[in-house]
Amino acid sequence: MGICKGKITVEDNAITSAVHLTLRQSLLPNALVMILFFLWGFAYGLLDVLNSHFQTTLNITASKSSGLQASYFGAYFICPLTISGWIARKYGFRVTFMTGLAVLAVGCLLFWPSGVKKSFGGFCGSMFVVGAGLSTLETAADPFLSICGPPKYSEIRLNLGQAVQGVGTFVAPLLASRVFFANTVDDNAGLKNVQWTYLGVACFVALLIILFWLAPFPEITDADQEALEGQIFDHGEDTGPFKRQYSLFFGVWSQFCYVGAQVAVAGYFINFCKEAGKSSAESADLLAIAQGLYAFNRFIATGLMMMKAFKPRYMLTVYLALCVVFSIAAMTTKGYSSVAMIILVLCFESCCFATIFSLALRGLGRHTKRGGSLLVAAISGGMVFPPMMGAIVTNKNAHIAMAIPMMGYILAMVFPIYVNLYKRDVMDSHRNTELNVTIQVGKDVELEEGGQQKPTAATIETVEDETRPNA
Repeated sequence: MGICKGKITVEDNAITSAVHLTLRQSLLPNALVMILFFLWGFAYGLLDVLNSHFQTTLNITASKSSGLQASYFGAYFICPLTISGWIARKYGFRVTFMTGLAVLAVGCLLFWPSGVKKSFGGFCGSMFVVGAGLSTLETAADPFLSICGPPKYSEIRLNLGQAVQGVGTFVAPLLASRVFFANTVDDNAGLKNVQWTYLGVACFVALLIILFWLAPFPEITDADQEALEGQIFDHGEDTGPFKRQYSLFFGVWSQFCYVGAQVAVAGYFINFCKEAGKSSAESADLLAIAQGLYAFNRFIATGLMMMKAFKPRYMLTVYLALCVVFSIAAMTTKGYSSVAMIILVLCFESCCFATIFSLALRGLGRHTKRGGSLLVAAISGGMVFPPMMGAIVTNKNAHIAMAIPMMGYILAMVFPIYVNLYKRDVMDSHRNTELNVTIQVGKDVELEEGGQQKPTAATIETVEDETRPNA
């Protein structure tokens, strides 16, 4: 088939053949998207190590070094609510992926002149462009994994994708400590290695743009999600106005606070370990171990969610509560014990982001893409919490500063409490449905290369008939 066969975009109010996607048919597109999760996991993991090394190499304070996080996550506040969200709704997921990859490649290339000039401002600017690219990717990727395939596996798919991201986050600090800054600790040679790494990432990203253009890929619309909602709840009513999607709004608040806490802990993890008596190299290794446990626990959480007893709303509540408990323990202990406690904080962060995201999208129907943009914009909490923690690290110490992420986890508990008390039926209905597992909506779909399969009249009629009351 030619690369231009079929349409690469689709109207968001059109019901497409993607409404039929089974587990088998969703495997390839989901696998392609998971490559992106590894990519920004790597970028995020490297950011935490650069934060610490820049404090010495560029002679800046811990508070000022938080500018890297502020730049990176500032893009998450701007892009999903403006250009990225608009592209996703207007042109669909494939075009959003390709646009995000192109912006990411530019951001990676900007690291070269920033390294030559040894400019912290330049690195912050480069990191903003990288964040713009990654936030554009995430505006599409997180909602896509949540809705591409049978609804009952939504949390499982996104947690698996986040587990792949965790692998990238684990590899980055390990590579940085063993390769970038090995034998050149806090030396200019380390920055030179970072320049070459981002150049390599830019080349890899260019290849991914071509891959997403050519690969078979479904385009899922908000109309598809509205049709599926009608099937899950067996009624013909719509999902109501956007202003009444309270689960989404609580989820956005929770995501903002949780991500802010997560980024703050990871960003000052090395400072925390140094206070506990570890060297810079040992602290970087411990960060790699913590990120490894973080990724591993995501795979465990994904496996647990496949069992009926482990409902995502329960797991989110327990994991966030444990983050609060171990944050307090990290603040009130010293030495190796405190290091163990902060590692456990990272470990139990594992399933929180993906589970908040997928539960908050439950029941949105025709508001799914707009809701996804808000949830991705909530990642900008990583712009707010690290500077607060950095100020306390500079003026007091990292142990006292753990009060900042602790409060973030507590504030994030609002959403799981809300869904467990008021939205149990909605959350469990999506998890229990056999739609597109044992119950098929229409015929199987064949995905075209380089374009979008156009739904037939029979396909649309099948979906519309089944979404009417008493169908």
